[in-house]
Amino acid sequence: MRAILDVVLLALDIYQWVIIASAVLSWLIAFEVVNVRSDFVRAIWNGLNAVTEPLLRPIRNILPPMAGLDLSPIVLLLLIFFLQRVIVYYLYPLARNF
Repeated sequence: MRAILDVVLLALDIYQWVIIASAVLSWLIAFEVVNVRSDFVRAIWNGLNAVTEPLLRPIRNILPPMAGLDLSPIVLLLLIFFLQRVIVYYLYPLARNF
């Protein structure tokens, strides 16, 4: 059981970095540092959006507009941090190591 929880924690850690990469790339695109017309950048952008949008879209629907700021990645990161703490402090001690 602990091995499964370790894999879940690792997946959550990787997903945190994907969310951060998506936010940074969106800033780089918004400030025209990188060009979306490049096939490589477009492929990375589409891949990051395909992975992050299913969880960010419901949060965006709940949050009110904040003067053009998208706070949904921050909310999702906070939810991931909360879920990690629940796993580490409450579920992990209860899991038996077979």
